Amino acid sequence: SALILFSSTLNAWLTGEWAINGSICFSSAILLSIALTMKLGVAPFHFWLPEVLQGLTLQTGLILSTWQKIAPMILLIQLSQSINLNLMLSLGLLSTVIGGWGGINQTQIRKLLAFSSIAHLGWMVAILKISPQLTLFNFTLYILMTSTLFITFLNLNTKNISELSTSWSKTPTMTALSLLSLLSLSGLPPLTGFLPKWMIAREMIKQDLTMFALAILLSTLLSLFFYLRLTYTMSLTLSPNSINSSSTWLHSQKTTIAIFIIPSLMLLPITPTMISLL
Repeated sequence: SALILFSSTLNAWLTGEWAINGSICFSSAILLSIALTMKLGVAPFHFWLPEVLQGLTLQTGLILSTWQKIAPMILLIQLSQSINLNLMLSLGLLSTVIGGWGGINQTQIRKLLAFSSIAHLGWMVAILKISPQLTLFNFTLYILMTSTLFITFLNLNTKNISELSTSWSKTPTMTALSLLSLLSLSGLPPLTGFLPKWMIAREMIKQDLTMFALAILLSTLLSLFFYLRLTYTMSLTLSPNSINSSSTWLHSQKTTIAIFIIPSLMLLPITPTMISLL
């Protein structure tokens, strides 16, 4: 917040304007972009996010990972024409690498979701200067898919990976949908999460950034590893379950979960319509 105030004051002093979507000096743009990426949790300003998210409940973590990121992301999109392309590309690639690398050895669900958020923000920051509309579209899908995962983990009442092995015997339907949500967030086709990654890579290749697109795609394999580790734990490692245990999976689920899960899995068929809108 202090950096945002300082950069705005510096810009008003040098240019005589308080608006950030007009003429803004280079030094103010750098300071403001660093401040906003720090509030978003983009690497290398990400150190606060995993620790803070680990100390919160899943309900509060959902707000921190989605709602609290809307305002700084909108400001960053308004600033997109004034920021440096190489800076955004560097921050984007660093975020995808650190987001994937940091989540590999984690056992806590909330820390995994924090590093997942860092990796996804790297994709948004990397394409910000080239296509702000695509950044906004990616951010919308990120909120949708992340909210789905938080809500499913809330219903499964799990906080670490070891507790996921008992979820299949309790709520098999919810566990199966959680598996698909994880695979969608990892970006595997034909699920919704594949759509933003494909569109961003396509736009980068159009801008002659083929090697950068290849690098950021390869860095995503790190994130894919811990997503697959979660799916393996939920589906292939079953806890001991007696025959006489009650069938809790027959209980009805809330319709709120269905509202989030369906679009987070099945938006890929309407890709041509989305491309035409962008």
